[in-house]
Amino acid sequence: MSAYPRTRLRSPRAARRLGAATALSVLAVFATACSSSEPAPDAPVAGGDRITMSDQWIKAADSGMSAAFGNLRNTGDAPVTLVAATSPASDRVEIHEVVPDSTGAKTMRPKAGGITIPAHGEVTLRPGAEHLMFMDLRQPLRTGTETSLTLTFDDGSSTVVRAQVRDFAGGNENYAPGTEHPTHGG
Repeated sequence: MSAYPRTRLRSPRAARRLGAATALSVLAVFATACSSSEPAPDAPVAGGDRITMSDQWIKAADSGMSAAFGNLRNTGDAPVTLVAATSPASDRVEIHEVVPDSTGAKTMRPKAGGITIPAHGEVTLRPGAEHLMFMDLRQPLRTGTETSLTLTFDDGSSTVVRAQVRDFAGGNENYAPGTEHPTHGG
């Protein structure tokens, strides 16, 4: 008598079922292991995943207001609109533009509709033009320090960037009439 237990032979039909079930199990494990976390090629990519900001900086200020500048680049195939921003450095951040008033003087005002970054394009936020306005600073913004800035887009997505605080003496636009702060130093 053998030391090994006897194995009962199955019918050819049962063996095929067992083989098919084993093959399906292996395929399921293989498909799961090889799957990617990347979206399908036709799935929309969130704006926050397509927008990068470079050369970003914030104007140094002791109190009151400041502004953030830099280059927003869209790596996607569709335009993305920046609709809001926040920062722990201020109570609120507004998207602003600078336009000439009836006398030709530069007037700063909130930009209705946000800032649209074209597909595969770039928008530069700069003094005297579109920028992110820090309102009611919570603490001084000292040259050489950094602070974070959360950018929110029209699809509800967001991205966080860090910006260095720099000295800047230019600007000095006026706010549009009826706003609570009459001048802007950046």
